[in-house]
Amino acid sequence: MNNVQTAITAIRNTNRDELNQIIEAVKLQQNFLARNSARQFMIGDAVQFKGRAGRTVVGTVSKVNPKTIVVDSPSQGRWKVTASMLKSLA
Repeated sequence: MNNVQTAITAIRNTNRDELNQIIEAVKLQQNFLARNSARQFMIGDAVQFKGRAGRTVVGTVSKVNPKTIVVDSPSQGRWKVTASMLKSLA
């Protein structure tokens, strides 16, 4: 059994208080991962990501927020993107 299945089995055997603790731990981990991803980018970096309808958007970083990045694309406008969705072109 892999880690995910083990975690799901453990969650199914918890009470309400334990489940709330698990939820809080998941939220904290998500915040950590989002902030860690955002630290990899600096203003001026060339990046790309999959936009709406699966289009690839290429642009440059214009602002770095704690969890999101603002990307300016000359042809497709300004986007506020979760840092984990971005791929550096450098």
